[in-house]
Amino acid sequence: MKVSLRLLRFAPYTLFLLMLVAFAAPKPKLKKTPITKNLTVGIPEGFTALPDDGIAAKYPAPRKPLAVFTNPSGRVDFSVAQKPSTFTSKDYGILLKIYKASIQNAYTKVDFLAEDIRTINKRDFVVLEFVSSVADTRRGGNLAPIRRYQLVQYAIEGDQLMVFTFNCPAEEQAQWQPTAQAMMQSIVLK
Repeated sequence: MKVSLRLLRFAPYTLFLLMLVAFAAPKPKLKKTPITKNLTVGIPEGFTALPDDGIAAKYPAPRKPLAVFTNPSGRVDFSVAQKPSTFTSKDYGILLKIYKASIQNAYTKVDFLAEDIRTINKRDFVVLEFVSSVADTRRGGNLAPIRRYQLVQYAIEGDQLMVFTFNCPAEEQAQWQPTAQAMMQSIVLK
């Protein structure tokens, strides 16, 4: 009992130190960048927009993203996609469940760091933050799993679903997670 009481005495100091570190950490420098006439996002210095052929090569899909930004090494990406949806802003609870299940089915293993609905700049978003792994499941396959840190936000805009995705190698998560979170906090949908 004495040990736990002693620890409790230091709890306020520990909390204070954690808050000090959180507020003292430098905020990533972001440049407000228009994606569409009604959408802006803060993009980190050094990130560049991929041209259409670069998007097609990196993200082959019938419906290409509205924009993709990448860091100089090409290992870190932020994309904005839009697709038709019959859901409304009242359906965010069900969207959270659907997209969480979809992510779990897409990867061998998923460790969720966050899964909720947040209000950012007066707009609700479904937020899923996770580390995904894809294992080599081929017979005789011996490749190491591919692990990625991802932060994905979804928002309904009229009859469209907006999807904002940040991803990087999992081993770079500590470096890029504050930037990913700052970028997602910078999204303004008018």
